[in-house]
Amino acid sequence: MVSIRTAAPALLLVLAGCVSGPDHKPPEMPLPAKFSEGGTKANGDVAGSQWWTAFGDSKLNAFAAQGLAQNLNIQQSLERINQAEAAVVTAGAGGLPSLTVTGDHTTSGQKGSLRTQTETRNITGGGASVSWLLDLWGQYRRARESANASLDAAYSTVDVQRLTYLQDLANSYVDARYYQTLISIAQENLKSRRDTLSLTKFQLDAGAASRLDVVQAEGLVNQTLALVPGYEISYRQQVHHIATLLNVPSTTIIAQMQGGGKQPVFRGNVHTGIPADLIRNRPDIRVAERTLAASTAEIGVAEAKLFPSITLSGSIQPSYIHSSSSSGSLTSWSFGPALNLPIFDGGSLRAGVKSAESTSRQNYLAWQQTVRQAVEQVENALSAVTRDAQTISALRAQVKSYQEALQLSTASYKDGASSLLDVLDAQRNVTAAQQSLAQAVQQNARDYISLNVAIGAGYVPAGKATMAEAPAKVVKVSAKK
Repeated sequence: MVSIRTAAPALLLVLAGCVSGPDHKPPEMPLPAKFSEGGTKANGDVAGSQWWTAFGDSKLNAFAAQGLAQNLNIQQSLERINQAEAAVVTAGAGGLPSLTVTGDHTTSGQKGSLRTQTETRNITGGGASVSWLLDLWGQYRRARESANASLDAAYSTVDVQRLTYLQDLANSYVDARYYQTLISIAQENLKSRRDTLSLTKFQLDAGAASRLDVVQAEGLVNQTLALVPGYEISYRQQVHHIATLLNVPSTTIIAQMQGGGKQPVFRGNVHTGIPADLIRNRPDIRVAERTLAASTAEIGVAEAKLFPSITLSGSIQPSYIHSSSSSGSLTSWSFGPALNLPIFDGGSLRAGVKSAESTSRQNYLAWQQTVRQAVEQVENALSAVTRDAQTISALRAQVKSYQEALQLSTASYKDGASSLLDVLDAQRNVTAAQQSLAQAVQQNARDYISLNVAIGAGYVPAGKATMAEAPAKVVKVSAKK
């Protein structure tokens, strides 16, 4: 027959192995074998892919590296890792023994005009108390599991911020170069229109043109002059935003961007991989999965509160008393278990379980939505990138044709074979075609940026997440153990 002394520790060990609530399972969902315009070859780890170097722009490369270390949003997300690490310690502390030590010393006596005299007494005392809430149902183990999942999410959030920074920076740089190009186009066309104005005035003096022709030519010159300030404002706004992203004064970026530069142009192919790659490579999907893991563990925390809890506590308080007439020591101590049994709470504990289960289901749906949106973003960017080159090619041919038409109409106008209206129309067509081409190049670069961000490429990993090292055991999210 087993004695109570033998059975009690064994029972405690068995209970200590119990964990309430469901285990987390990395969620799954059906995904197509390939993107609609992609291939069937899977991508590897694309986190270190420096896709912005494909533009061949040294300034953009320098800005990207600089901001990864100085961007304030990234620094804020790094600080949240420190908070999450502290939360892991806090979550597990409740299941560990706590020890408190105290000490005190008092001196007491009486003085006055009465003949009765009371001697001075010195009392020195101390105390130590210890308590340990036995985590029989895994409340604090689940709490620590939830905190660890939140820590993983904090690491992945850093990756999200870095990817967001790279997209914002690259787009702002592309836009800044676009407005510089528009300024250059306007200045080039301004020279051509001033030449036309001079020619028209010469024709007026020769009797081959009217005052109306001169006024129309002047109007086109002034129209071009009016465009430049707006382009310069937009250019400055983009440069100021780059300075904010890099956490440096705007004068520094303005100095580096002076002199203009070619618009970033991407030429080549992007290996998008397959939709299943997104679950591994997209940091926002990992954040959603880790948030789901944290909320699933919280179900176990809520369920553990339904069951009885046992706390072992004890204390010892030695003291020493000294006076002129007597001295001695006294030690008091206590030890014993305390049982907490929830019987009636108005249903609040069970409501807490239902709330935790509902939160977990919401986070599961949020994870599904994040994956679906990621697939959509890749599909949209991929379809744009594959067609942008066709648009650019057609617009380059259009610019060339309109420039030739301008040359022909100008020569014809000089010979008196055509009117000024033909020249002005040709100039407007050239300007519009050049602006459309610049916009198409800008859009091509932005689509290339969006595609790389959509597949989760280019961020610098903030650190290893425990999710990748030790994934949780697999059961359905809504299931109970």
